[in-house]
Amino acid sequence: MQIDFHYYATFAMARCAGLNLESALVIATSAQFVDDNASPHDIEFDDGSSLSVEATAHHVADLANRDKKDQRNVWVPFHFLPGNEGISFTEKLICRQDSAIAKQMLSHYLEQSDKPYFLELIGIMAHVYGDTFSHYGFSGVSSRRNRVQSSSFRFRNSGEEVVHSLEEKRKHFIARYGNQLVRNIKSSLAEDVSGALGHGAVLTYPDAPYLEWRFDYEAYEYEAVRTSGWRDNKASFLAYCQKIHAFFSALGKLTPDYCEPQMASNWDDIEEKVKAVIALQADKEERIQAWQDAAQNGLFKSPQLIPKYNDWNGDFDLIKSCYGAHEAIHFSLYRFYQASSYHRWYVLRDLLPQYDLAVN
Repeated sequence: MQIDFHYYATFAMARCAGLNLESALVIATSAQFVDDNASPHDIEFDDGSSLSVEATAHHVADLANRDKKDQRNVWVPFHFLPGNEGISFTEKLICRQDSAIAKQMLSHYLEQSDKPYFLELIGIMAHVYGDTFSHYGFSGVSSRRNRVQSSSFRFRNSGEEVVHSLEEKRKHFIARYGNQLVRNIKSSLAEDVSGALGHGAVLTYPDAPYLEWRFDYEAYEYEAVRTSGWRDNKASFLAYCQKIHAFFSALGKLTPDYCEPQMASNWDDIEEKVKAVIALQADKEERIQAWQDAAQNGLFKSPQLIPKYNDWNGDFDLIKSCYGAHEAIHFSLYRFYQASSYHRWYVLRDLLPQYDLAVN
């Protein structure tokens, strides 16, 4: 998923579930910031205290992606939550839509409302959960199970203009990163930009909400070629909206302080409007505008603009200017760091081991 869903759709579903403006804004900002928090620099304060900073994402062509420890600390817990299906370890690491592991994560996080970084934690959870509806079929580690046959892509619902646009984006991707790739790791295959990590081999096709498409994986060891089957992104993204709306509704009932009950809508009342936004065959900016248009034309009980996304990277320099960590703890960015540390620990050290998965 991209910003149109991680931020705008998540904000919209939070408001439609009855969460107040401030809570919805923190949750949605945190959800998108998972993709934008790439700073690796720790902070040393004048009073001798310090702040450890850990990235929750890397640029797609960043060679840090090829480090196995980094993959397991970043991509597995934040972008490709393992689905625990299959027999081998690499099979079990493959992300699955709305898996039992994902559902347990949601239930656990509902119980963390006493934490000062609760809303930031919910936003991170929304990002991870949302990615299970787009990143399914791929894992967050370098694996041959992530490789696909580049000539096998097929598109079912898209006119020639959309297919042409997707092909141009593919060519742009290769043109932009191919030279760096050859220079650094002696390969020019798109899927090798990230070392067969995640869905690099299929570029951004999983992130286009309107797309219906399919492909074939490369044969793996003694297995035959596997087909993805038709992937209907519209159905998957709609399912995320419905389920995260239900989650936010439950959150509001448990934490009334975050609620604005008069804004709450039943799913049946908003489903067709959400479907219309998802079905729009357009680029990212136009999809964002579609959420804004919907917000002002009946999606919300009280028409309003969705606040423009404003990431928390600007807080980094402000935190660096603090005399000590006791001042830094009041920033949203610090609470995001707290929440991301908790999430990484919970997934890798608590949640996955319950399913006999020791990833790191």
